[in-house]
Amino acid sequence: MTDETPGPPHVDRTRAHPARIYDYILGGHDNYEVDHAAARQVLSVWPQARTAARVNRAFMRRATHWLAAEAGIDQFLDIGTGIPTEPNLHQVAQDANPAARVVYTDNDPLVLRYAEALMTSTPQGRTAYLHADVTAPHTILEAAELRSTLDLDRPVALSCNALFHFIPDRDAPHEIMEALLKPLAPGSYLALSHGTVDFAPEHIGRVMEIYHGQGIPLTARPKAAIEPFFAGLEPVAPGLVAPHRWRPDRDAGADSGATALDAEVSQYAAVARKP
Repeated sequence: MTDETPGPPHVDRTRAHPARIYDYILGGHDNYEVDHAAARQVLSVWPQARTAARVNRAFMRRATHWLAAEAGIDQFLDIGTGIPTEPNLHQVAQDANPAARVVYTDNDPLVLRYAEALMTSTPQGRTAYLHADVTAPHTILEAAELRSTLDLDRPVALSCNALFHFIPDRDAPHEIMEALLKPLAPGSYLALSHGTVDFAPEHIGRVMEIYHGQGIPLTARPKAAIEPFFAGLEPVAPGLVAPHRWRPDRDAGADSGATALDAEVSQYAAVARKP
């Protein structure tokens, strides 16, 4: 996609966007020159960003498959969906359970443009797309698209991959998570990945500076600040670890990152159950 390509309404092509930077780093084409420039800056100071992005996607695949195939979850709420990248979450979930239902949520108009790619459900299941902002949880939880697709009286898997590090402390991210989890039924799960400064503080610090220069509030956090997102939940073994260390034996894909160093990934990830 170039700057001459017509874009959807309300898409600001003059400022980089984290979903489009991520898409570029993953090798996608749904991004603009401003995103290319920001991504190239990131890669110049942290070339391992491509590894980190692929490892994050691999964690999503493993966690989603485990939730659908082993934990028996057939309802998923994916917040911070980003630009569609196959396999999408519903494809993984419905491969394990064709009756799985998925609601995708994002606040980027560019994601809305490609929402049809997220709606290719199996006949037995269902998918829906909700354009909403996670910093206003009620706009998600009270939305007709969610309520007509998911039954909140039954367990739901809340998927928040590479999302909450874009919510700055001033917006009370832990309180947002608490609000999202509160209405979910016992037996629900949270699957979350989050950038961290713990493994490569100098490189990640420079990455944050690049994002901040684009007006993007990237906040990579230490483990002690990520653990509260799981407050009151029961961790699924092996707990909060670098994402390529979360059940790596369940993924034989080339992008699993099983042999990566923690500093090349610089994230934590976990799955936990609501008692």
